[in-house]
Amino acid sequence: MPIDKKFISSFVNVTSKAALASSYLVGKKDKKAADKAAVDSMRIELNKMEIQGKIVIGEGELDEAPMLYIGEKLGSNKGPKLDIAVDPLEGTNFAANNLPGALSVMAIAEKDKLFNAPETYMEKISTRVKDNDIVDLDNSVKDNIYNLSDYLNKNPENLTACILDRPRHNNIIEELKKLKVNIKLITDGDVAGALLVTDERYNVDIFLGIGGGPEGVLAASALDAFGCNFQGRFLFTTDNDKTRANKMGIKDLSKKYRLNEIIKGDSIFCATGITSGDLVSGIEINGNEYISETLVTHKSSGLKKKIKLTEKI
Repeated sequence: MPIDKKFISSFVNVTSKAALASSYLVGKKDKKAADKAAVDSMRIELNKMEIQGKIVIGEGELDEAPMLYIGEKLGSNKGPKLDIAVDPLEGTNFAANNLPGALSVMAIAEKDKLFNAPETYMEKISTRVKDNDIVDLDNSVKDNIYNLSDYLNKNPENLTACILDRPRHNNIIEELKKLKVNIKLITDGDVAGALLVTDERYNVDIFLGIGGGPEGVLAASALDAFGCNFQGRFLFTTDNDKTRANKMGIKDLSKKYRLNEIIKGDSIFCATGITSGDLVSGIEINGNEYISETLVTHKSSGLKKKIKLTEKI
């Protein structure tokens, strides 16, 4: 059953309130406090909803995270059974240091339809291309760029690639430079980075590299609604990672996942700005009111838009 669109405004309210709570700690140099404020708010608001919610991607396991941990039940225990993935504060460094791009993010899917991702790294790639055989994680960077430039009828030097600015990406960045591809480096926030391929106005043709696995699943929910392409492969480097993955039901540890294997069926995605960035504007407080902006998608209704709200504090 698709998720009733009556829930959209409620979920937008959840990420908006979490963004507001975190906004009071922007620039305070305390990323843990900013994250906790968003987590606490998100949990309170989710528990007000008439849903049977379960966290499948959260702040960690119960022993690591007292709230919004994987497996936590949320809501009134009445209504539809839903899987919930959360990143209450995506870009903790952005919030702590008052830099652009901090978000409060959530994805909601039908029960057992959202990939239960372990807290590990993921190799990923996203494009605005619907065809499955243009870019691929198994291709070289050069092949992906040439295939994409042919498909889009652009020269490589007219393409823009977005990638996290990390030492682990030095080889990819050097290859992109050789191909004369324009490079957009981001310091954090790879949910937002992956979503920059959704609209031509962002001028990003491909997002690639290694980032967080949970963030990959969150981004996949929105990319699915936009009809974009995404692939992810988890990177299990320690025995502990591999054991946890097996417990989550992941048997093939080197499997490459496509969108329809990460997000099945209907979904809602919400990303509210805490500090203004490429995707959405940050929280503005005017007296006893605040203004929020949220990118929201609902796959079954075709909704893909930014919602600006003015609410009482």
